[in-house]
Amino acid sequence: MTATGSASVSVRPQYPGTAGVPAAVLALGVFAAVRVAGAVVLAGAAAWAGRSPVRVLGHSWDSVWYLAIAQHGYGRTQIWPVTGLVQSDYAFFPLYPVLVRLAGGGEWGALLVSWTAAAVAAVGVYRVGELVAGRRVGVLLVALWAVVPHAVVLTLAYTEPLLVALAAWSLYALLRERWMWAAVLASVAGLTRPSGIAVAAAVSVAALHALLVRGSREPAVWAAGVLAPAGWLAYVLAVGVKRRDPAGYFDVQRQWGSRFDGGGYVLSAVWRVLSGSPVALATAVTAVLLGAALLLAVLLLFHRVPLPLLVYTAVLLVISVGGAGYFESKPRFLLPAFPLLLPLAAAMAKARPRSAVVVTAGLAGLSYAYGVYLLVIARTPL
Repeated sequence: MTATGSASVSVRPQYPGTAGVPAAVLALGVFAAVRVAGAVVLAGAAAWAGRSPVRVLGHSWDSVWYLAIAQHGYGRTQIWPVTGLVQSDYAFFPLYPVLVRLAGGGEWGALLVSWTAAAVAAVGVYRVGELVAGRRVGVLLVALWAVVPHAVVLTLAYTEPLLVALAAWSLYALLRERWMWAAVLASVAGLTRPSGIAVAAAVSVAALHALLVRGSREPAVWAAGVLAPAGWLAYVLAVGVKRRDPAGYFDVQRQWGSRFDGGGYVLSAVWRVLSGSPVALATAVTAVLLGAALLLAVLLLFHRVPLPLLVYTAVLLVISVGGAGYFESKPRFLLPAFPLLLPLAAAMAKARPRSAVVVTAGLAGLSYAYGVYLLVIARTPL
């Protein structure tokens, strides 16, 4: 039992043909098989629609902004007189564009960074699941994460794979009480995207709990609590300096149409769906997925998971549900909240292996179809 309250249950995964295969390798293999197949399906659909598969995978929506920052640096602003939106590239955190630039830039460089990060993330998600609930649950957690409706993002030139890679390994280090590793990874995660603050919150709250409740006197504990949010704060402050306004970053977000309203915007969008108003398929699916996420959050509370996972997930939920703007992007914002899937993974672990495989395959098919719909058919903003 670790000091964070997690007990590791050693349960060997019993899947046909996997005897002797390390569980982490099996989890990575499952993730790779599912997502490579998804990328092939998406690329085939793009080619059938007369579009470049590489452009769809590496140059869609926010990817355009990241590639421009990687190639030319910050400074681009796009103004929409009709809507009043003023979109500045300072809304995008710097780590991903820096890595893309180091990888050679362009769509292929961006995809290389995203795909590598996704693989690292899959192993990290497995390690967290294994530590909390055992090997079989860890493998199933990765499988479920790979087939959620918006998992197509894990094969695009987006920041979510990078955030999850850093978050999962930071949480794993935290659960193992390797405080400085957890803090450093959390600080770096804070440079990926706004929701990176969720990782820092998990580390800082765990450190505060260790200091105040457990009476820890280790210098590494309080140092980790202070260091964890450093990356996120550094970028927010840098934008404030650039714009000569301490709240400059939040003003950038407001001009994009993103602000925190406590959930009013989300509730109004969900009400439109429930009241039968004409809405796009993506809007209706988003409402269903947000409801499912909240239900899973309640189940997670009864699943006795360690405090850091609860804090990390809660902050992501608050940011996603409490923020106004870009309703159809909310499921993508929740993609890093992989602990929400722990109750489902635990339930599937009790079923026969063949049943788990069938369920995963069915969900993968639905995920592929929805990914094609979002990016090729409807071209819905992600």
